Amino acid sequence: MKRRSTAKDGLRNNIEYYILTHFKWFWNLVQKNNYLKRKINKFLINNAIYKIPTRPYPFSTMAPYTSWDSLTDRKYSGRHLPPVERDYEKLPSPEAIAENLFLRKGNAILSPKSTLLFSYFAQWFTDGFLRTDRNNNLKNTSNHEIDISPLYGLNQNITNILRLHQGGKLRYQTINGEDYPLYYFENGQVREEFKDLPAPIFREEWTTPVQKNHLFAMGNERGNVQIGYVMMNTLFLREHNRICDVLAQAYKDWDDERLFQTARNIVIVLLIKIVIEEYINHITPYHFKFILDPTAFTNEKWYRQNWMTVEFNLLYRWHSLVPDKVVLNNEEVPIAKTQWNNDLITDKGLGILFDAASKQPAGDIGLHNTLHFILNTDINSIKLGRDTKLASYNGYREICKFPRVTNFNQITEDEGTQKDLKALYGHVDNIEYYVGLFAEDTRPNSALSPLIGRLVGIDAFSQALTNPLLAENVFNEKTFSPIGMKIIQDTQSLAEILHRNIPSTDKRFLVSMTQVN
Repeated sequence: MKRRSTAKDGLRNNIEYYILTHFKWFWNLVQKNNYLKRKINKFLINNAIYKIPTRPYPFSTMAPYTSWDSLTDRKYSGRHLPPVERDYEKLPSPEAIAENLFLRKGNAILSPKSTLLFSYFAQWFTDGFLRTDRNNNLKNTSNHEIDISPLYGLNQNITNILRLHQGGKLRYQTINGEDYPLYYFENGQVREEFKDLPAPIFREEWTTPVQKNHLFAMGNERGNVQIGYVMMNTLFLREHNRICDVLAQAYKDWDDERLFQTARNIVIVLLIKIVIEEYINHITPYHFKFILDPTAFTNEKWYRQNWMTVEFNLLYRWHSLVPDKVVLNNEEVPIAKTQWNNDLITDKGLGILFDAASKQPAGDIGLHNTLHFILNTDINSIKLGRDTKLASYNGYREICKFPRVTNFNQITEDEGTQKDLKALYGHVDNIEYYVGLFAEDTRPNSALSPLIGRLVGIDAFSQALTNPLLAENVFNEKTFSPIGMKIIQDTQSLAEILHRNIPSTDKRFLVSMTQVN
């Protein structure tokens, strides 16, 4: 087997990677000292974000030049590089590229690191802010914030429909002793109270009448798409309502509105904390573990209003994470059967489902690993890159401070993939952004390839840490209450959130995005 050439990884990149993935004794020592930990945390996050020019972006998908509207109208997606004119007639069709490079033709290629829970969390989390307008690829329907819109909705009208309007809580029902969202349909018809909610997307031919009646009322249209999405939304609905009870007990003069708004503030920050301290730390191969330090970055030049980019949207198309099947109670369930099938959740309960997802590998993020029934998502992703005239894969390596590759063996060690890339594109400079992202080999002990990892670090850190709730004059007890600040400070993991929101039991369920040997 011909190994991947590392000649084009870049000297500085290799040195940084080596230092962060070696000397574990040093990094353990650093993290025992809170002052040093915070200083190095700030340095490393800044080092990641400043790899490319920071917001505001001079271009958006509105036009190939800068205007006042293109700098302010966030209905169009941001972009890191200006549009590039290319002759796509000389390139293979998106369908041919997907068929030859993305389609899984045998068993799933499994990740050596990530669990199915990582896949579930990634889809649910990113669907809240990476939202392409279905009627216009150049536009989005995003709020550009981590605001948990899958739970709370994209606007106040949707939020009000989902609220119970008692005790600050969200609407819920109890099934088999556990709380879930209310059903959207009743006898096949939309319930009157939900007629103004976004209609859930589902495939009628794949959904029985019972399954349709058991679709939940969610904050966005994709909320019922598969059980992982529903698991996450249900967990955070329970956490919101649990926090309302805690606040109501402590502040007896608070009305429904204040209880709701304060609980939502707390839940959003809890999610951001999980994203930084579990999700991002899972993705990286580093010995240093990042922490949420809300007020450390206020004076940085990247501390600007959020604006999701088309590049960020595309790099998160992790369809290859989806395995062929899900194992539940030693029973293999084909992955297609987990779509729009909420009875799988209500019959088993969240604890069992989180445990099962934490014990099963996800697919590996890369080429030749997309299931046939979701291959169209890769086709549409290639089309989106062309519609927005994205620069080439090498163009994005360059802006991210990686040297341009000059040979296919600098992208991947897999000789078959090298041949496929050459057959389709002829020369490395012709490789499109979306294809190049997933053609790169995943780094050892990482969940991602180098270019995806760098872009995730840039956008994830800079758009999580600029959340308004983390601003220095907002992140305080006046916003969250003393009890709320304690909840934020004391919560260390997704496992804690799960175990305080399931029926009391002595059993500890595994909750991990990283495989446990």
